[in-house]
Amino acid sequence: MNAPSFNAHGVWAIYRFELGRWFRTIWQSLATPVITTSLYFVVFGTAIGSRMGDIEGVSYGAYIVPGLIMLTVFTESIFNAAFGIYFPKFTGTIYELLSAPVSAFEAVLAYVGAAVTKSVVLGLVILGTASLIVPIHIEHPFAMLTFLVLISATFCLFGFIIGVLSNNFEQMQVVPMLVVTPLTFLGGAFYSINMLAPFWQTVAHFNPVVYLISGFRWSFFGKGDVGIEVSLAATFAMFLVFLGVVAWIFKTGYRLKN
Repeated sequence: MNAPSFNAHGVWAIYRFELGRWFRTIWQSLATPVITTSLYFVVFGTAIGSRMGDIEGVSYGAYIVPGLIMLTVFTESIFNAAFGIYFPKFTGTIYELLSAPVSAFEAVLAYVGAAVTKSVVLGLVILGTASLIVPIHIEHPFAMLTFLVLISATFCLFGFIIGVLSNNFEQMQVVPMLVVTPLTFLGGAFYSINMLAPFWQTVAHFNPVVYLISGFRWSFFGKGDVGIEVSLAATFAMFLVFLGVVAWIFKTGYRLKN
């Protein structure tokens, strides 16, 4: 018996459809992070940064760039992936997907791949916007792109799970707004956790976002709040956990077939 072949046409069709939906509102999608990044630099980089010294030899304006990128990547990855799978559930077209000659792996690859593409583009747009405001030097560009893609994929998978579990549009916003955003602000997005009191440093190490931001910041400046090996291992572990959950959802049809 021959093993089923990879349905590249099906994957490409779903991927193109998801990107097409994004391209219809691309100017709003790109304008929002540009304006938000500029405002963050006005408030944090100028108003606050002018009153602060360098952090580990890096100017405060440049130091917050990785955190700004991650803040947007986290939320956009979740929203893009959650909406991508929730909308077919909402309209009932999810049954067309389930009955199509597309495997669970191929469906996840298409939906998550499209969401990752959007998140990576937004991250690079923010990086380009920030480079116009403060001088930025990336010591490890390959590591930067690796972390950007891996973190985007991780949170896209997380968003996919949220989209499957959500019963309405309001529920899709609960985790990003009430959980992920606070964890990002408490995860050293705009400061080093080494600046905290010893007790709060210990507490911060239980925040998984710390390891993601630290690894991404290391790719810029060669410095992070935790070791690069630990950051990479934590990021990859989160990716595998969410990937396993998504695989189980498609295998069992949980919240997809009913």
